[in-house]
Amino acid sequence: MSPNVTPHPAAPSAPSGETDTRPLAGIRILDLTSVVVGPAATLRLADLGAEIIKIEAPGGDLLRTLGGPSPSGQMSGKYLHFNRAKRSVCLDLKQKAGLEALLSILAGCDVLVSNIRPDALARLGLDATTCRVRQPGLIHCTITGFGPGGPYRGRPAYDSVLQGVAGVAGLALRRDGVPRFAPLLLADHVVGEITAGAISAALLRRLRTGQGSTLEIPMFETMAAFVLQEHLGPQTFNPPLGRAGDARVLDPNNTPVATADGWICVTSNTDAQAHAFLRAIGRPELIEDPRFRTVATRFRHAGDWFGLRAEALHQQPTAHWLEVLQAADVPAMICHTLESLPEDAHLRATGLLVHETHPTDGPMTTIRPSLLIDGAPVDPGPPAEQLGQSTRAVLAAAGLTEDAIAALIASGVAIVDCKICASVNG
Repeated sequence: MSPNVTPHPAAPSAPSGETDTRPLAGIRILDLTSVVVGPAATLRLADLGAEIIKIEAPGGDLLRTLGGPSPSGQMSGKYLHFNRAKRSVCLDLKQKAGLEALLSILAGCDVLVSNIRPDALARLGLDATTCRVRQPGLIHCTITGFGPGGPYRGRPAYDSVLQGVAGVAGLALRRDGVPRFAPLLLADHVVGEITAGAISAALLRRLRTGQGSTLEIPMFETMAAFVLQEHLGPQTFNPPLGRAGDARVLDPNNTPVATADGWICVTSNTDAQAHAFLRAIGRPELIEDPRFRTVATRFRHAGDWFGLRAEALHQQPTAHWLEVLQAADVPAMICHTLESLPEDAHLRATGLLVHETHPTDGPMTTIRPSLLIDGAPVDPGPPAEQLGQSTRAVLAAAGLTEDAIAALIASGVAIVDCKICASVNG
């Protein structure tokens, strides 16, 4: 990572001796999620102030190793980014004593969130009906691949599978002739954010009514809705008015545009922006061209518009066009690569990337929360914990005696030795 990464500019959200004023401060969440979709949700809730108790099986969350190498072999960079500000508790839920210990922790929690498949959750006695009999005020949230009532219920679901079945990859088939996954765990991120929002809303409902909630966020239906909202278009009406798909968005030339020395992203949706763009590229006479005069005509002639854009922008370097288009108030930004993005002047100025030293993995770069509360960025909190680092403390807080905790550790039901993660996965 670049040495130009800036120090974190904001003071911690709750400096020593002060009360945490973040929206979810005082809320305790039992996190039974793993890999990306669930951890993305609980990371957002942690940023909002909730205490996250992350339960890991012996061996740890798969993302500890699936996300790539690390200096210690205990947690990948990806794991570190998704699991900061959480407490790691390692319990073997396949053993009765481990499940009983979990229920002791759950008794002090406001929310249970899981991406375990519904049948497996029910076998553990952690389904919504059973949990809410014990704790009527509990917010019980499950992230599933496929919602109830359909033939896909209970099937395993990963991001690539969801991008395919929900039509995301098929959008590239329509545009490019070959289906492609977005090179980002898009479904996991989108559903994770929606989950965090749903839990926050359920907590507000409980504050107003005293009632708990049972929530389920099915990934397939959620992503299919996104695709169809964007592209059902003319097929919305009965009878249909044309083929499904936003022709402008799906045009094969609707891509970042090559300049003389790189790539630039330009959008000109309104008439004012489009006409300013034509003046900026030295073609003001085309403002009266019937293909380009209005939003509707540019939509119908999207291919011609994109072709004109590509021809013009290729003639000058990126810096020239950024200056010219900014002066013309036309939305345009550089198209970053993974190598150039950390060097972005705005990200450096706002301190999104922060240097710190992890207890086991040494110097690293973390990513602070992007949201601001009362005008200030949220502090990223402590770094991701070693496997089972908080097991003893959380069990003690749940009311277990020292002898009971020692017995769980001695039997292997509870793990506090983080080295087990490396030995099991390595």
